[in-house]
Amino acid sequence: MSKDKNPRRVADNEAMAKTRMLRTSPQKLNLVAAMIRGKKVEKALQDLTFSKKRISDDVRKCLQSAIANAENNHNLDVDELVVAEAYVGKNMTMKRGRPRARGRFGRIIKPFSELTIKVRQNEEQA
Repeated sequence: MSKDKNPRRVADNEAMAKTRMLRTSPQKLNLVAAMIRGKKVEKALQDLTFSKKRISDDVRKCLQSAIANAENNHNLDVDELVVAEAYVGKNMTMKRGRPRARGRFGRIIKPFSELTIKVRQNEEQA
């Protein structure tokens, strides 16, 4: 008398990690996400470690989380993992303001983003 188990959102040879409320614009975050798409996870981690972008530390944490999910939850081999997808979405925006001349009000918009990373285990061709 229980509900059916939810089906997996990713394939059997994939694992996923999602980070929400990253304090940067989606456009800036997408530059870092594009840097790791399609790469092996070791190379992607190296690129993120030595990147000069501020948000690259948070992207590296999300990638490490996806690797840990693949290893612990789905029993995938870490050495064969590739970043299959890395995509960015909008999140909330904080609205702030600053007084301007002649009684006007200048809006300051502080955007937040979310990041989703999927890693896939490549099957060896025999």
